[in-house]
Amino acid sequence: MADITESAESKQLLDSLKGKMLVLKEHLDLDGKREQVELLERQTVSPNFWDNQSEAKRVQRQLGQLQDLIGVWEKNFGDLEDAEMLLDMAREENDQDTYQEVVSGLDDLRRRVELVELECMFSGEHDANNAILTIHAGAGGTEAQDWVGILLRMYLRWAESKGFKADILDLLPGDEAGTKSVTIMVKGKYAYGYLRSEVGIHRLVRISPFDASGRRHTSFASVMVMPELDDDVEIEINDKDIRIDTYRASGSGGQHVNKTDSAIRITHFPTGIVVQCQNERSQHSNKATAMKMLMARLYEREKEEQQRTQENIQGDKKEIAWGSQIRSYVLQPYRLIKDHRTNTEEGNVDAVLDGRLDPFIKAYLLWQP
Repeated sequence: MADITESAESKQLLDSLKGKMLVLKEHLDLDGKREQVELLERQTVSPNFWDNQSEAKRVQRQLGQLQDLIGVWEKNFGDLEDAEMLLDMAREENDQDTYQEVVSGLDDLRRRVELVELECMFSGEHDANNAILTIHAGAGGTEAQDWVGILLRMYLRWAESKGFKADILDLLPGDEAGTKSVTIMVKGKYAYGYLRSEVGIHRLVRISPFDASGRRHTSFASVMVMPELDDDVEIEINDKDIRIDTYRASGSGGQHVNKTDSAIRITHFPTGIVVQCQNERSQHSNKATAMKMLMARLYEREKEEQQRTQENIQGDKKEIAWGSQIRSYVLQPYRLIKDHRTNTEEGNVDAVLDGRLDPFIKAYLLWQP
C-alpha cells in the first residue's frame, strides 16, 4: 500500500478552500445577516404582520433567502472541518480508503464553494427570481430559424445541468426547419441572475446544412430575458388596454397539444407588445402565465426607458445590450466561441452548445458595471 502521509495535493486544496471560505464569510457579513434574520423573525410574529400582505410576503421571502444563505455556509464550513479532521486521521493511519473519500468530498465541496462565490455576485433586485427567456430568429431565413433551435437546446441543457425546471411556454415552428421564436420559463434559484447575461444578439457562422453548395453562412438570433415578477410587484394593466384572443395550440410548442382553443394571445395596445402561451391544457392557466409574461415585458420596458433617460442625463453613449451583438459562435473556418463584452473565448464549441455556459456567465458577472 502506498504511503499517503507526504501527499500535499489534498492539503493544498483544503487550505485553498479554507482561505476562500474565510474571504466569503467576511464578504457576506454573516454576523450581520444573522442579526437581520432575528429582526425579520420578530416582525413575522407581530400581531399586525399580515395587515399589509405584499409587505409580509416580501419579508418572508427575504427571511427565507437569508436563512438559506446562512444554512449553506454552515453546512459547507462544517464539511470543511470534518474533512480536515478525517484527512489528519487518514495520514496518521495511512488509511487509503478514508483518504480517497476525503479527496472526493473536497472536490464536491470545492464545486459548492464556487457556486456560493458565483451567487455572491447576484446583486440585482430580481436576480433570485425565475426567468422568462425568449429567442427570436433574425436575419438568415431557414438558417436563422435552425439557429434558434440550437440555442433552445443549449439553454434547456444548461437548465438541466443546474437542476432547474424549464417549460416551453410558446413555440412558433419555422417554415422549413427550426423555430421562428420560442419562449421558455426557467424555474430555479437565481435563474434570472444567471440568464440576464444572455440578453442580446447571438451570431452563428458555419457551413450551411441547407446549402447544397456548402457555402458558409452567418445567422443571427436575439435573446431576451425577463424575471418572473413577484406578487408584490405592481404593474398596472387596464382591461381596456389589452385584447385577449384564444386559439388552438399546435406544433411542438404545446406540452399538451389538444383540440380545444386553450392557447392564449394577449395584445397590449399602448405598447404593441404581444405575448402568447400554449403550454398548459387549461385556458385559465395559459391566461395566468401570459399575464405574467406581459407584466414582465412591461416591467423591462419601464426599466429600459429609465436607463435611457439616465444615460442621456449622464451623456453615456454605451449601447443597450438588447441591440448589440454579444457573442459569436464560429464553426467554420475555425471553431471558437467568443463573448464580445468580456473577451471570454472557448474552443470547445460542442461543450458550450451542449449547455456549458457558466464560464461566460461568470465572466459577465465579473465584467458588468
